[in-house]
Amino acid sequence: MAKIMFDMDGTIADLYGVENWLEYLISGNPYPYMVAKPLVRLNVLARMLNKAQRNGHSIGIVSWLAKNSNDEYDMLVTEAKKEWLKKHLKSVNFDEINIVPYGTPKQNFCETAEDILFDDEEPNRNNWSGIAYDVNDIIGVLRGVA
Repeated sequence: MAKIMFDMDGTIADLYGVENWLEYLISGNPYPYMVAKPLVRLNVLARMLNKAQRNGHSIGIVSWLAKNSNDEYDMLVTEAKKEWLKKHLKSVNFDEINIVPYGTPKQNFCETAEDILFDDEEPNRNNWSGIAYDVNDIIGVLRGVA
């Protein structure tokens, strides 16, 4: 079965909607990652992901760290992103969570032509060697997959 992967920032978490998000990132403060609001109805997403797992799909995250960061900030951001997932998608047991350096090719996490990526950035979708979707209808797409 396919692996279903999600970006976080701009896909399921509204990092860019946090006031002064860029200033926080530049100053090394993980606050925006901690307080970002969901971009999808997470109770519905959780049900769909759990159903997909029951049907044999694996579920994962592939999300970038901040651009031009350092090891200490990377650890804070990784912790913040994992805590966000625990808080908002606590019923989902992710098969993998990859929080990787900014710019890491996300296609490195694609294993088969059936693997799915949801990502708000077009270059990531274009480079994905499986099936890639933008963020406009995550739930609708999952209904067809799960």
